[in-house]
Amino acid sequence: MARDTEASCRKCRREGEKLFLKGTRCQTHRCAFDRRTYAPGDHGTRRVKLSNYGLQLREKQKVKRIYGMLEKQFRLYFGKAVRNKGVTGSILLQMLERRLDNVIYQLGFATSRKQARQMVNHGLVCVNDHRVNIPSCLTKQHDEISLKTKSKTAKLLKENVEATEGRAVPEWLSSDKEHLKGKILRMPEREDIAFPVNEQLIVELYSR
Repeated sequence: MARDTEASCRKCRREGEKLFLKGTRCQTHRCAFDRRTYAPGDHGTRRVKLSNYGLQLREKQKVKRIYGMLEKQFRLYFGKAVRNKGVTGSILLQMLERRLDNVIYQLGFATSRKQARQMVNHGLVCVNDHRVNIPSCLTKQHDEISLKTKSKTAKLLKENVEATEGRAVPEWLSSDKEHLKGKILRMPEREDIAFPVNEQLIVELYSR
């Protein structure tokens, strides 16, 4: 399986904003983006005026990196969004929000989406009491999410819950952090997506 091995902090610097790919570390003085806000590379400090294509590409790359996907997988999601009725950009973001690894992150059981993806891969997550180890699994309304605690992971999960205590859980989810359970109350809407993104630029890029 293909993997993205690029350093997380370089991704934030390339997009020119914090993507919170390292969880709570991004909120401390150790965040590399706070020390070097310019793009990585020899020419990172140069000011470059982006073309329309450049703006569209950067927006697509930003969303890809937030959700931790490679180009092929992201393009497949876009193809599914196009085939659905409605606004393509909003449908795309809604599908990405419904990914199991993102749901685990949004419930506050993981400090980053990357960590949530590892938890799913390692068989710690159950959907409706059935173990699921596919991070890209799309959750549905009324699905119940639970974590299987093991002696090796109990401490980590407790630390994650404490670290994410101040982070708000989206309204389309309910989270029971004490029992490590959550539920999909409804499908996510465009207004539920907090980070700034112009999805129309992504639609325009793939429609070229």
